[in-house]
Amino acid sequence: MSAGTPFVPPVADYAFLYREAFGRDIVASASGGALSADDAVEIIAGAGEFAAEVLAPLDQAGDRVGARLEDGVVRLPDGFADAYRALVDAGWVSATAPESAGGDGLPQSVGAGLGEIWNASNAAFALCWMLGAGAIHALDAAASDELRETYLTKLVSGEWTGTMNLTEPEAGTDLGAIRTTATPRDDGSWSISGQKIFITWGDHDVADNIVHLVLARTPDAPEGARGLSLFVAPRTLVNADGTLGDRNRIETVAIEHKLGIHGSPTCVLSYEDATGYLVGELHGGLAGMFVMMNSARVGMGHQAAGISERAYQGAAAYAADRLQGRVLDRPAGATIAEHPDVRRILRSMSSRIFAMRALSVFVGDLFDRAEGDADVLRMAELFVPILKGWASEEALGVTSDGIQVFGGMGFIEETGAAQHYRDARIVPIYEGTTAIQSNDLVGRKVLRDGGVTVSRLFDDIDETVRALQDSEGEVAARTAERLGRAVGAARRATDALQGFADAPRDAYAVSVPYLMLLGILAGGWMHALAVVAVSAHAAAADEDAARLTDADFYGAHHLSRVHALAETVAAGEIV
Repeated sequence: MSAGTPFVPPVADYAFLYREAFGRDIVASASGGALSADDAVEIIAGAGEFAAEVLAPLDQAGDRVGARLEDGVVRLPDGFADAYRALVDAGWVSATAPESAGGDGLPQSVGAGLGEIWNASNAAFALCWMLGAGAIHALDAAASDELRETYLTKLVSGEWTGTMNLTEPEAGTDLGAIRTTATPRDDGSWSISGQKIFITWGDHDVADNIVHLVLARTPDAPEGARGLSLFVAPRTLVNADGTLGDRNRIETVAIEHKLGIHGSPTCVLSYEDATGYLVGELHGGLAGMFVMMNSARVGMGHQAAGISERAYQGAAAYAADRLQGRVLDRPAGATIAEHPDVRRILRSMSSRIFAMRALSVFVGDLFDRAEGDADVLRMAELFVPILKGWASEEALGVTSDGIQVFGGMGFIEETGAAQHYRDARIVPIYEGTTAIQSNDLVGRKVLRDGGVTVSRLFDDIDETVRALQDSEGEVAARTAERLGRAVGAARRATDALQGFADAPRDAYAVSVPYLMLLGILAGGWMHALAVVAVSAHAAAADEDAARLTDADFYGAHHLSRVHALAETVAAGEIV
């Protein structure tokens, strides 16, 4: 966002998504009536106000000052510690923690809105909240009663923060190559030694303690990922009475100097006979860590939407004020927002952001409804790599477009436009690159079940096409035609993918194009659902025209990409 432009939370979009877009009050459905869409809108509005007043003003300072390592301690920019305490005091950390962990248990569809708002206002700061949420889910799923009492309660309250310690210098994607060791002690604790790199919020000065979740290899463990176990290793040891004791033997060796998210401390941590405690089953560490990783991957979809929204608001505000050149078929004095190509770019940005936002809410709703329903759970899991991979790649396009609207001023750091592009560049990389997401999608989610779940998705989209055909209006008709052809192309691409069963290199060589195809298709579906909902209005609401225009634009400019990607998928590996 350009310097001085306030962040405006997208409350109206969330009101529409929670109340109408999916044909029901999804919040009431998920909460059993304990909360309604109206309640959720109040929550989103409150979060938006907090984010605009407390977090957004720190965004550019976090980028310019960044985290710094001083005398072995990581210091964050002025204001970050106060902002974190305000976040905790306002109850935003415990809000999305599950009730089983002692949290408020807000539906995940509402958590999607919160995730976007925190990331739009301050993506570097939001990573602390997101990792804490992931640690809460991991410990809630696998920790003993003692660990829950000592560590989980403090994470849920927000008094302590959490991290995920996987990556090592020689073990990035290949977790089976992890060499950090954990040796048992007589008192039931474990001695952990090794080095971890790229640890987000691995050290800081905003909370009293940090709960590291660490993957390590125990003596005589099987080779590879099957030999990994999960441990809690606090930055500061905890006494029997719950008070903080001595510093654990975990040293912050360095913080990385990065392209973006400068306010988020990315640390190199050295463990030298550090004290840790086993979480879950011995050699079951990967299963426990995957709970946190999946939470983070969904969170990356929220981050992609948030950074994109911030970039869009800045670009739109600049275009509405900037005078440059005579605008075709407009009176003298028209701003660049009226130039046809600038309007195209802004509409492209807004239409993709709505698709990301709606899909994030939809995936949250799937997880809200998944308990006890295996089919819904499979659909939710199908969408995790799609949301993470597609939204993160789209965020690069949206933030790049934001710079383009600013023109030469966008290349100047003073406007803030470049920061969003730099911040967004990590999103397709961490928590599993786009290729890792696409390999998961193709290998585990499509080929392994013979395409059953993705075929169910196509059938659901067909139902929306029929609903569009029964709706009034030219946009509904065009959207039905475009979406119907796109889902047909997606079916052909899926058939081609399944035809590569005996030639796996062909399948995996086009896994990223296939993921992007499904992501773009899902975005078109989200717009189609919006068109159906708007078409049912007896009287037009203020935002209806913009929703229809966004859907029409997305269908013509973005959904059309599905056909080219289907041809790419069918080609397999070209050598």
